[in-house]
Amino acid sequence: MRILLNLLFWSFVACLFYGFYHKTYIDYNLGEKWIGLSVLALTFIYLPIFLVHRWKDKKLSDYTLTDENFAKMRTKKTKKAENQ
Repeated sequence: MRILLNLLFWSFVACLFYGFYHKTYIDYNLGEKWIGLSVLALTFIYLPIFLVHRWKDKKLSDYTLTDENFAKMRTKKTKKAENQ
């Protein structure tokens, strides 16, 4: 999965830079289309795949602010203040 993500990322970045090159030296309108499509691909294809890969096997409750997590933060803060 990591190799696929790397391959996708660098191919989309290469398309982005090709769009900038094409816009500057060959055809402005077609270069704009290359840039736009590569940004859309990075956003709507690469980003969801990357997020699914990174969040696999993790509990979302560890990263959300709930009353239980607030209580944990308060106890850590009071312990830290007592140790000083």
